[in-house]
Amino acid sequence: MSDLADFSLTEAVDAIRDRKVSSLELLDACFAQIQLAGEELNAFIWLDYEGARKFARRADEALEKGNWLGPLHGIPLAHKDMFYREGKPCTCGSRIRKDFVPLATATVLTRMDAAGAYSFGGLNMAEFAGGETGHNREFGDCHNPWNPAYVPGGSSSGSGAAVAARMTYAALGSDTGGSIRIPAAACGVTGIKPTKTRVSRYGVMPLSFSLDNVGPLGRTARDCARILSVIAGHDPLDPTSSTEGVPIYEEALKGKADGIKIGVPETYFLDNVDRPVGIAFDNAVGLLARRGVKVECVPVPFIDATLAYCEVLSLVEAASKHAEWMRSRPQDFAADISWVYSGYAIPATYYLEALSRRGPILREFAKAVFSRVDVLVTPTIPTCIPAFAETNTEHQSVVGEGKAKLWANTAIFNYLGLPTVSVSCGFDPNGLPIGLSFTGRPFGEADILKLADAYQQETDWHKHRPMLPGISRVLSD
Repeated sequence: MSDLADFSLTEAVDAIRDRKVSSLELLDACFAQIQLAGEELNAFIWLDYEGARKFARRADEALEKGNWLGPLHGIPLAHKDMFYREGKPCTCGSRIRKDFVPLATATVLTRMDAAGAYSFGGLNMAEFAGGETGHNREFGDCHNPWNPAYVPGGSSSGSGAAVAARMTYAALGSDTGGSIRIPAAACGVTGIKPTKTRVSRYGVMPLSFSLDNVGPLGRTARDCARILSVIAGHDPLDPTSSTEGVPIYEEALKGKADGIKIGVPETYFLDNVDRPVGIAFDNAVGLLARRGVKVECVPVPFIDATLAYCEVLSLVEAASKHAEWMRSRPQDFAADISWVYSGYAIPATYYLEALSRRGPILREFAKAVFSRVDVLVTPTIPTCIPAFAETNTEHQSVVGEGKAKLWANTAIFNYLGLPTVSVSCGFDPNGLPIGLSFTGRPFGEADILKLADAYQQETDWHKHRPMLPGISRVLSD
């Protein structure tokens, strides 16, 4: 079972197609991992094993009849518990929606269903997707599978932890300021935030209309490419979704980064990194350079303004979204989501300024960076992964003077709307993963996935897996 659980998503699909394994066997392999360390990691909010078995049998029966359901045929998946499915619970990680049952299904789930996948559980998350660490008052904190004393990142904490722990072959997450990439980096998996509007948000719990994105976390860049090709594209139910054509992203993955020029930022992203992170970053860039990738230092303009405007948008829009509940049920919001209240103190003029400056700043940023290179390379998280003891549960922030927030390098690209993928590039002295991010032009997902895949062909960081049997002892220590 452990060997079956270790498949990447695309390997699992190939094994089903070649009739080396059944969908039911893959589902059982996921549940064996959940039974091994489910309580210690607390990556799931709910599970539906019996319901999933029915879908697994249908996938296996379809294959026996010669019917191939699609590029995700027979793959069992679990997703962050904020993607609506008609008739199924969707807690959004909150007390307020603990008993919420949606009347509609998210477009991304409908598309994955049509491609042959099925869901078997809802993954833990920060309440209303509002935290960076993995704390959750209502359902318990999610833990990092490499060492449960450390945070798994957030807000898609369960998605990162469950994929790393081989409890699911991939998972959907949301990303408003780094909530896909932070847990991907912290848990040692691959996660992509697509270009804003690239993926429909219909049927997905909103946090910030201007910053929210939906994307996959998987073991490899190829896994993410496979899922992104399925879920991307215009959706009539989401008028904000782009009409830009969707390529088959896997076709760009050649195992080499031929012709791609990468940029290393001259300022900010590398100014305050922890030494192990800086060493891992330099090693990754050096490896790419030795493989023929051209490297150039590039300016990154308007960083301070970008961070400030991103915070304005997230605070105001989150406060607007939760206004009714904040008036009628304030006691049901956990302390670590209390930052939303500060959105009421921001003048409308500041909010409008943040919206109106977005286009000009993106144009200047793209001119400075992408007129010279194809992909910007940065550390995903500037610091080593903190322990729970180092975090402030009231504000879900890292404690310590001068400590950078986990989203310090990620939120910038939510404001700019640029596609970004995080891959693993090493481990810190505590045995926790270190993340490396590739950011591209608008709708440049193929370029960043190509580079991520090429890097993974040259390294084996993404193949490392946490040793789950020791988790109980680590917790007791």
